[in-house]
Order: sequence, then C-alpha cells, then structure tokens
Amino acid sequence: MLTGDLKDLKKNQHKSAPVLWAGRLAEKPEAEAFAFQASITVDQRLAQEDIQGSRAHAAMLGKQGIIGADTAARLDAELARMAEELESGALAIDMAAEDIHSFIEGVLTERLGDVGRMVHAGRSRNDQVALDLRLYLKGVVPRLCAALVETIKTLLDQAETHTETIMPGYTHLQRAQPVTLGHHLVAWCAGLERDRGRFTDTFKRLDECPLGAGALAGTGLPLDREATAMALGFSGPTLNSMDSVADRDFALELAAACSIIMTHLSRFSEDVVIWASEEFKFINLAESWSTGSSIMPQKKNPDFAELIRGKSGRTTGNLVCLLTLLKGLPYSYDKDLQEDKEALFDSLDTVRSCLRMFRGMMASATFNTDRMEAACTGGFLEATDAAEYLVRKGLPFRTAHEVAALVVRDCVAAGQRSIAERALEELKTRSERFEADIYDAITPAACVKARNLPGGPAPEEVGRQIRVLRERLMRASP
Repeated sequence: MLTGDLKDLKKNQHKSAPVLWAGRLAEKPEAEAFAFQASITVDQRLAQEDIQGSRAHAAMLGKQGIIGADTAARLDAELARMAEELESGALAIDMAAEDIHSFIEGVLTERLGDVGRMVHAGRSRNDQVALDLRLYLKGVVPRLCAALVETIKTLLDQAETHTETIMPGYTHLQRAQPVTLGHHLVAWCAGLERDRGRFTDTFKRLDECPLGAGALAGTGLPLDREATAMALGFSGPTLNSMDSVADRDFALELAAACSIIMTHLSRFSEDVVIWASEEFKFINLAESWSTGSSIMPQKKNPDFAELIRGKSGRTTGNLVCLLTLLKGLPYSYDKDLQEDKEALFDSLDTVRSCLRMFRGMMASATFNTDRMEAACTGGFLEATDAAEYLVRKGLPFRTAHEVAALVVRDCVAAGQRSIAERALEELKTRSERFEADIYDAITPAACVKARNLPGGPAPEEVGRQIRVLRERLMRASP
C-alpha cells in the first residue's frame, strides 16, 4: 500500500484475531503496521509444534497444581482436537493473526473461554517460540540426514559400478593424474558424509528444552522444567533462562551446515556441467533430467545441475543474514529474532529439494567410459609416475622430478602427446635408469593400480572406501 493511503488505514484496525499483548496499549498499530510486525506467514509451519508444546505445558501445570487437573485435561483434549483439525484441513490458519502462538491460543480461548486463557501460565512467547523452533528442527534434521544418506547411497551405487573406469583427475581444471570414476564419486560421498556429521552435531546442541525460561527470567510459579523437557522428548532443559530465549546458535549451525552442503552440491554440479559439455562428453544425463532451448533445436542443457549450483547462493546469503541479524543484538530477547525463521526455513527447504534433484539426476546418469579413458592419453598424466619409477630405481625424488619434466619438454618439442611415444634410447639421454619396463609402468591402468595406499584410486582401495562409507551410513542418525 502506498504511503499516501496510510490515513485510510486508521479505520481498519486489526480485529479478527486476539492480540496477546493488547492489555497494555490503548492504541493498536494500524493494519499495515500490524502486518509488518506479524510473523504468521512464516511461523504457520510451526502450528503442530506449538500445539505439542502447549499440551506438554498444560499437563505439567496440572501436575504441579497450578491449574486444576480437570482444566488441564480439557486443555489437552481441545488442543489434540485442534491438531487433528489442522492436519485434516477442518481448521484453517487465520492469516490475519499476529503469529501462530496467537492463533492457537485464540482458537483455544474461543472454544474454552477462561479455561483457554489458563494455558499461558508461567510461559512467554519468548520461550514458546524458542521451543517451537527447536521442536520443528528436531523433526527436520533427521529427515535431512536421511536424505543425505539416500544421496550418498545413490552415488556409492554408481561408484561401485565404476571402480575400474579410468578417467583423468584434474587440478586447476587441467589434466593431472589418472584416477577412476569410482574414486571421483567416492570423493563426493566423503564430503556429504561429513555434512551428515555436522547435522548430527548440531542436533545434540538443539536438543534442550527452553520452555520455562519465560521472557528471560523464568517464573515464580512452581514449574517442573525437567518433566516438560522429558515429555517433549528433549535430553533436558536449557541451563540458563536468559540464554534460552537469546540463543540462536542452533539456527546458525544449521544454516552453516546447509550452506556447506549446498557448496558441495554446487561443486559436484559444476563437475556435471563440465562433463556434460560437448568438449568433455563424459556424462549422459537422462532426457528427463535435462532441458532444451527455446531457439536452438539441438540443445540438451544440464539445467538441473546449473540450478542446484545457482541455489547454493541462497543458503550462503541466508547464513550471512543470520550472522548479521545476531551480531549486534543485546542479550536476551529482541524482536529482531523474529527474522531468524524465514532465512533458516529457506535454507532447509533448499537443501531438501536440491538433494532430491541431485539424487535423481545422478541415479539416471550414464557415463562415456571409453571417452573418459581416452582422455587420459595426452597431457602427460603419467609424468608423476615416470618420476616415481626413477625413485624406485634409486634416484632422489627432486632429481627424478626434474628428469621427468625434461622428458615432457622433449616430447612437446617433438610433437609427442605422451612419454610412451618416446623411444627408450631417447629416454636414456635424460637418465640411464630408464629401462624397457617404464612403458608398462606408465599406462593409465598401471598408474591407477599403483596408487593403492589408503585413500587412493586403485580399484581395490576404492572398493574398501565404499565399504567404509556404507558401514558409516548404517550408524544411527539423530
């Protein structure tokens, strides 16, 4: 609405949903101002968690004698009914409400009268929203971990098929040394497995219940925070009431974990985009995971990989947003913290969708294995192996490195594409330690097979890496 229209808003004060803080102020914000400070459009996804927290809180109030047992039972029954109605669609969220807490409590009060007003005893929206967010994330994090596991398994299945598929490994996007496709895919999996570990670590720190912290200083009512935490499935209550409502470290950690995952997926997708190009032709993406051009009939574009790569910027921006949001806030609660959820939810949603897309794209992909292996010829990928051959013959590595470099220079000058094209007599002009067995030692297959140390690309070693990762994936997620 235009600024000039603000004067028309005075007669349109917010009336449809109760305002929990209405008693203090004689005048309420005008409609546009009220909408500006409302959060229902974002926090509506916390409806079930808000009800869950209210049910546990009401039960505890009843057990502690703060409200009557019959009152607690009536609150629980009505909250349970509201949860079912929200799930079925019989109860629609009023988007004119200030936030999800106001909406839930408003419906409860409308249905139960003064009984509904008793649910908030010993509770503030500050500890309530912190609880709802933690409860929501306790549900989301395990699902994201499961999505990560499925994505890793998909890549491991492909890797297992290609433990002997030779391809160039790259540094600086220049052909470096022969590896295998399986080795490359397991490299991706190792990064994603670390991502799962980050989620698991964050889960441990968010698994504390803030309910009972009140606005910042708790309450004089005899709450049982331990019982509430146990009822809600937390490991225990938070330590300090002020920190309970101020803390958003768990949101930062999850946003950071999301940003790192998306950075990984972006880098993997960059590989896919390069591999799918006409210049490389290493990968064939299924037509269902490609798009065409509106003007060029021949095009088959890796748009899904490109979009995943592009969406990584959202999660990076969301992390910066949260860090910036928090850096200047005094302890404890400030209205600024309302802005935490939109950025965090967007990152979580982005990771979830991108994992699904990446998994589907890679599960259906096929590879041009002959072209991959052919790309290992030319570019002198065997030069390091030639130097190591000389080391095994007793030459110091730095000397061997220089000899191999000179051999490469000789090949380039002669228009040769690999050391194997060099005659033995020509090689001996650089070092007498070269023998006829040099040619067997520098084939792409031999170069790969020789690298059988832990972590290397040798087929047997890649098979071991796959088994290790599969074993790790069997460990329980949060």
